[in-house]
Amino acid sequence: MEKIPVQVLAEEGVEVPFYATEQASGADIKARLKEPLTIPPGETRLIPTGIRLGIPEGFEIQVRPRSGLAVKEQVTVLNTPGTIDADYRGEIMVILINHGKNPFIVTSGMRIAQLVLAPIVQAVFLQQESLTATARGEGRFGHTGTH
Repeated sequence: MEKIPVQVLAEEGVEVPFYATEQASGADIKARLKEPLTIPPGETRLIPTGIRLGIPEGFEIQVRPRSGLAVKEQVTVLNTPGTIDADYRGEIMVILINHGKNPFIVTSGMRIAQLVLAPIVQAVFLQQESLTATARGEGRFGHTGTH
């Protein structure tokens, strides 16, 4: 189990990310707001969390939606999964989008997303004159069938 240093940016009302169950893969993260924030239908807002993370080299944190918000409110993380690189030390912010028909109100302490720790492997990209052939070739979206 990796240990992730967490810096809390406020004196009160901020919790470190936590796993809701023993086998959860995503740690819940909460909004840290001075006052409630409304996300109108079809719009996005950047939500502060009040924390910074010390992600170890060789890892990233992926920011993913909470399924409960998605199914009940049609609110999700816009750039899913969002990536937080190991060398980023700023406040963790979450981009939420409201796909619903009604305004959505975010309150301080509300669970807004999940954080998943993932290992990173960097590639070396080598320019080539041509690539090896495959059965799919240049077939684009949906090329391999609909089912």
